[in-house]
Amino acid sequence: MVVATAAMMMSSSSPHCATQNKISASSSGNATMRVSAPDSVEVKPKKSSSSSGYKGVQTNGNAQGGAKINGIKVNGTALDSLNMKNNVGLKEYVEEESTAKSRINMLPDWSVLLAAIATIILAAEKQWTDFDWKPRKPDMFGEVFRLGRFVEDSLVFRQNFAIRSYEVGADKTASIETLMNHLQETALNHVRLSGLAGDGFGATLEMSRRNLMWVVARMQIQVERYPSWGDVVEIDTWVDASGKNGMRRDWLVRDIKTNAVLTRATSTWVMMNRNTRKLSKIPDAVREEIQPYFTNRQVIVAEDTRKLPKLDDDNSRYICSNLTPRWNDLDVNQHVNNVKYIGWILESLPTSILEVNELASITLEYRRECGPSHILQSLASPHVGDNMGPASFMHAEEPPDTCISSPASQYAHLLRLQDQGSEILKARTEWRPKGTKMVFHHL
Repeated sequence: MVVATAAMMMSSSSPHCATQNKISASSSGNATMRVSAPDSVEVKPKKSSSSSGYKGVQTNGNAQGGAKINGIKVNGTALDSLNMKNNVGLKEYVEEESTAKSRINMLPDWSVLLAAIATIILAAEKQWTDFDWKPRKPDMFGEVFRLGRFVEDSLVFRQNFAIRSYEVGADKTASIETLMNHLQETALNHVRLSGLAGDGFGATLEMSRRNLMWVVARMQIQVERYPSWGDVVEIDTWVDASGKNGMRRDWLVRDIKTNAVLTRATSTWVMMNRNTRKLSKIPDAVREEIQPYFTNRQVIVAEDTRKLPKLDDDNSRYICSNLTPRWNDLDVNQHVNNVKYIGWILESLPTSILEVNELASITLEYRRECGPSHILQSLASPHVGDNMGPASFMHAEEPPDTCISSPASQYAHLLRLQDQGSEILKARTEWRPKGTKMVFHHL
């Protein structure tokens, strides 16, 4: 009885045995266990929840004795051993199959790649067929927004400008201040694109290390014709040495459509120390830095070297007082920009002169810098002495060899500190009637 109970407990506790056991006791009192075996055992592979393989084996049937597999009797121990072997084999198969699929997934999706290549080929073919092979006119206004380029063996810098609506006056032509701003912008971009620009306003690297800056000492501008609103001008600029401690810079302004010369300008620049505000010699390091860009050519062959007349309260016909610089009139060197002086010296002339005449040429001599706290006074008077000057004028519709016998009107100018009387700028201007063309005899 004890043996039978133990057998039942063993049978119920075994998770692998799905058979039913029948236990009987003999008449002699000895307990015996009789297991009735089924005719056959069906072995089915159990499908996993995943489609990648199989995880185990299920057995169906009544294991009441020795089980038969394919007609061969096996006991429970042999069946368990077979189960384990099958599980191990299937596990290895699943792992190998999973590894192979992982390697395949790591490969690129060739269909996507081929589709991308086909898209690129089709786009290139469409662009090729749609391309306009006809010769096009140069994009005039596209050139305007470029900073400029080097020409003539990189010795000349060229830049284009469009005349904007806010740069013209009542007669729709550019003002003299507009032209001077274009000249200054071209000069600064020349230094900038040459790779020499330091941290100053047109200063080179060696100048910045020594706290030096350029200041203009003298400037002469000759205007043959003022561009109109919407015109595009082409400006060339280059530099050369001027004495031992100066640099010369010239400009040539042309109409980009007709290539006609509109303006010629020349200037002389010297160095000033930013801290002491005193003039300085050109250091050898700076000279070596800028000398490769020097070119010996002059845009104005015969410069106006006449001495500028001296003006005071007694011999000045027109005086304009209480001129004060604004904050926007200062440049990065913390002094009034030299272009601003042009407007101040013209303030002293009466409107009756400005309405019927236009500025043909101007010669400027800068004496000292002007700061934001200064109050200025502008003096002007008709020039007395050499009335003919370097030029005369003719009507635009007349042949070039027909000149007006009367000379161009000339005025002397002085810009000074109102309280101290110190000279800031001296100038001479030449005027021609509107609708006429200036003939410069030395050109």
